[in-house]
Amino acid sequence: MYRNYYIFGQTLIDKIVVMAGIPNRFTFQFEGEHHLRQLVAAGRGGILLSAHLGNWEVAGHLFTRLQTRINIVMFDGEHERIKQYLSGVTGERNVNVIVIKDDLSHIYAINDALGNNELVCMHADRFMEGNKTVEARFLGAEARFPAGPFLLAATFRVPVSLVFAFKESASHYHLYATPPREYHGRRQQGVQEAAGDFVAVLEEKVRQYPEQWFNYYDFWE
Repeated sequence: MYRNYYIFGQTLIDKIVVMAGIPNRFTFQFEGEHHLRQLVAAGRGGILLSAHLGNWEVAGHLFTRLQTRINIVMFDGEHERIKQYLSGVTGERNVNVIVIKDDLSHIYAINDALGNNELVCMHADRFMEGNKTVEARFLGAEARFPAGPFLLAATFRVPVSLVFAFKESASHYHLYATPPREYHGRRQQGVQEAAGDFVAVLEEKVRQYPEQWFNYYDFWE
């Protein structure tokens, strides 16, 4: 637990340093960046799914070199304060925040972003009580995950890539992106397939980087 909290603190500092453009000695290994370039080149937009694992913010900031706008989907609440704080620290970036609202206006914003060949990024490993969920076997037991991200993947039928970034030393990060996949067929089937793919890769990465699992959440009943 000590190492988990210690690395978590390091990643919080790292992402501000990287996003603010402060001179540093960070090095990065991109594994699968060509998959994301392929996704952008297809001209249909794409969805990037990640989790509270590793340091997604570092990956999201560096993926701006893909030369397309990035949209981050998050729940309503602290988004304005977070956005203002980061803008003050890091300056304006090619990033747009799409807030999930009860009136479903975020669905139209996501549709517009994808129609403009932009990337839509969201976490798919945490949900709020009352949200629809999908069950999948995770780390040896049945666990619940938010249905929303997988429903979007099955509804919009755009390429989906799973993206993670992990701290491998004091100054080196390893970024991963999976080959894009589309989820066609019946919507429920697409949701189950998208969730299954996500959970399989998530479990693989959690086992590979167990001390960088920062989702302090009760998945299991």
